[in-house]
Amino acid sequence: MLLITSRETRRWVLPKGNVIRGLAAHEAAAHEAFEEAGVIGVPCPTPIGFYRYAKRRKNGVLRTMTVDVFPFAVTDQAEDWPEQDERELRWFAPQEAAGAVEESELKALLANFRAPAPAPGLARRVVPAVRSSAANRLPFLRWFQALLPSEGRFFELFEAHAATLVAGADALARLFHDDGVIEPHVREIMVREQEADDVTRAVLQDVRRIFVTPFDRSAITSLIGVMDDAIDQMNATAKAVTLFGVHEFEPAMRDLSGIIVEAARVTAEAIPLLRSVNANAGELNRLTERIIEIEGDADEISDFGIKMLFEKSQDQPMRFIVGKDLYEHLEAIVDRFEDLANEIQGLVIDHA
Repeated sequence: MLLITSRETRRWVLPKGNVIRGLAAHEAAAHEAFEEAGVIGVPCPTPIGFYRYAKRRKNGVLRTMTVDVFPFAVTDQAEDWPEQDERELRWFAPQEAAGAVEESELKALLANFRAPAPAPGLARRVVPAVRSSAANRLPFLRWFQALLPSEGRFFELFEAHAATLVAGADALARLFHDDGVIEPHVREIMVREQEADDVTRAVLQDVRRIFVTPFDRSAITSLIGVMDDAIDQMNATAKAVTLFGVHEFEPAMRDLSGIIVEAARVTAEAIPLLRSVNANAGELNRLTERIIEIEGDADEISDFGIKMLFEKSQDQPMRFIVGKDLYEHLEAIVDRFEDLANEIQGLVIDHA
C-alpha cells in the first residue's frame, strides 16, 4: 500500500486531491495519484469508504474535509512526475500503513483492506486426513476409515481458484488500459482460465470421491461452478476483443474493468473465510455486500457507456454493435461475481 508525505506537515497520507471539473471522482483520484506519486493503474469507480480530517487553509482557518477512498491497482510508475521532489514515497503492508497515518477513520479503512495473494497456479498440497478420537479408540473404525478417501482439498482449491480470478482480472484490466497492447494480456487470461479449469476438475473429482465434505455437495459444485463462470467470461471477453480487432476502448469499459479487479480482490479476501463460516459470518456478509454494491454501479456504468457509444456512433453502426457486445461481456463478468456473492451468502445462512 503506497503512502506519501504531505508537503506541509510531512505526515503520511494517501495520494489525494480536490475534485477536478470534467472528471469523475475516481478519475480525479487517479490523476492526483499520478501527480503526487507518479503511479499509473486501474481505479475502481466505487469507493471503499471515506474519512475526515481537519485541513488548515492559507488564512489559518481549519476546515473539515471529507475524502472518498478508491481502490487503485498500480500497474506502473513513471520515471518523472510533477511532485516528485516534494514528497517521500513508501510502500507499506496494510497494517503498517494503518499505523503510519493519523486519521482514525483512515486507520480503520487501511487496516481492513486486504491485498489479494499472488496467483501461484493450482494448489498441489493435499490436506492430511483427520482421524477422529473415536476411530483411534475403535480398531474397526480405523479400518473402515482407511478404506475411505481423505477429506479433500476443498478450501485449498477454492483459494487457488480465487487466485486465478485475481490474476485474470488483473490481465483483463491491463488489456483495457494498456493503450492497444492486446496479445500478452489475452494470453495471460487464457493461461489463468486453463488453471481455473484444472482447479474446477479437482474439486468435482473430490466431490465424487470424498465421503465427508465441509458443505453440502450441491453447494460445493455451485460455488466452484460460479467461480469458473467468472473466469470463463473473462476469457470470452478477451476472445471478443481479439475477434473484433479492437485496440481502443471507451472510458466506461475501463471503469468496468476496474470494478472487475475490485470484485476479484474482494472474492479472494472472502474465500479463505469459508474455512470457518460461523466465526466469519459478519465479515463474509460485509464482503458480499461490497460485491453486490459494485455490481449495481457496474450496471449504471454500462448503461451510461452504451448510451454514449450510441450517440457517438450514429454514422458507424458496426462500431456500436461491437462496443455494445464488449459492454455486455464486461457486465456479465460482474454479474458472475454477484452470483458468487449470493452463493457465499447462502453458505452463511446455512452454516452460521
